[in-house]
Amino acid sequence: MSPRPLNVGLIGGGAGAFIVHPHERAIHFDGTRRVTAAALHPDPKIAMQEAANWPYPIRGYPSYDDMIKTEAKRPLGERIDYALIVTPNHVHFDPALKCLAAGIPVFCEKPMTVTLDEADQLVAAVRQHKIPFGVAHTYLGCWTSRFARFIVRSGLLGDVRWVDAYYLQGWLADRTEDQGVVQAEWRVDPKRAGASCCGGDIGTHALMQLRYVTGLDVKRVSARLETFVRGRQLDDHFTTYCELSNGGKALVRATQIAIGHKNDLGIEVNGTKGSLVWVQETPEQVIIRLPSQPDRTYWRAAVVANDGFLKDLPADLMAEPNIPQGHPEAFHDAFARLHRCFEQDVRAYLDKKPFNCDGSKYATVADGRTGIAFIAAAVKSHEQDGAWVEM
Repeated sequence: MSPRPLNVGLIGGGAGAFIVHPHERAIHFDGTRRVTAAALHPDPKIAMQEAANWPYPIRGYPSYDDMIKTEAKRPLGERIDYALIVTPNHVHFDPALKCLAAGIPVFCEKPMTVTLDEADQLVAAVRQHKIPFGVAHTYLGCWTSRFARFIVRSGLLGDVRWVDAYYLQGWLADRTEDQGVVQAEWRVDPKRAGASCCGGDIGTHALMQLRYVTGLDVKRVSARLETFVRGRQLDDHFTTYCELSNGGKALVRATQIAIGHKNDLGIEVNGTKGSLVWVQETPEQVIIRLPSQPDRTYWRAAVVANDGFLKDLPADLMAEPNIPQGHPEAFHDAFARLHRCFEQDVRAYLDKKPFNCDGSKYATVADGRTGIAFIAAAVKSHEQDGAWVEM
């Protein structure tokens, strides 16, 4: 008999929120997960109205406190099996900590918290309760990100010398926050977004792509957080020069004022034997550049082992693509792969079996903490006129 679908509870996501919708589609992607409960808004009245108007029946709650308390008392199979937190940044920490205390696994939007102290408390809670916790760094769910990770980490490019990891957008090139765009309003507010807008919002994606693909950590940074739009309280342009754990160097950069750029996330890795290029807006391909050879372009679902460059491809990696080449995987597929992998650990947790949140399938609470430490170090460096600051 097929396993019962896991029940997912939403925290946030009402009143025009964007990110809940790709998550919601991803949750239902495989038929093994479903949304059954939600606390959709900080205003209890709006929360209940939003739940009543949800496209299908769910249990609506006036607050996440009510949802966590009530769901924790329901029998297994009827209660939520994990919570998805899709609130603005400043409302990540409290519901996450309360879910963990109630024995409810958490999948949380990034950045995980707004302060390093909060991040440390979540790390401690996850370790104490031995419970799955994931951070929604979307692009780790792209199959080509995993393929790129295998290439770099298996040494096919030699030692990593230099990495350029970037995320370029243009949607905040004007005072978008004054135009009734809710997504902009809270991102430029330090009380709700934290110490950095651009760095926290999309710079952490570039950092995570670097760490995930290369397996290297950032040891110290020299940073500039700049605000080009007059009157804006937080940065809209973020540049960090980084020293890596192997002695290599990297540039982690992000901007939201580059007109014409949409969601231009990418990474180039330069090694001693070759280079790798991956770009989120063309997520089906990975480009390899080797000395004195034509560029090699690898396409998802069309990768062949032992082609003169690739060798010993992992069976689980090669089994992941589930649609034929030429039928593109993209944004929603990446979200679905993250939820699919998180589901495996949640099911093991519910069955009291071992599970291993090791960061190979989705970002962990430790990865979330690293993102916050990176932002804190970048802010400190900027305040010291770009001085080198240890992570």
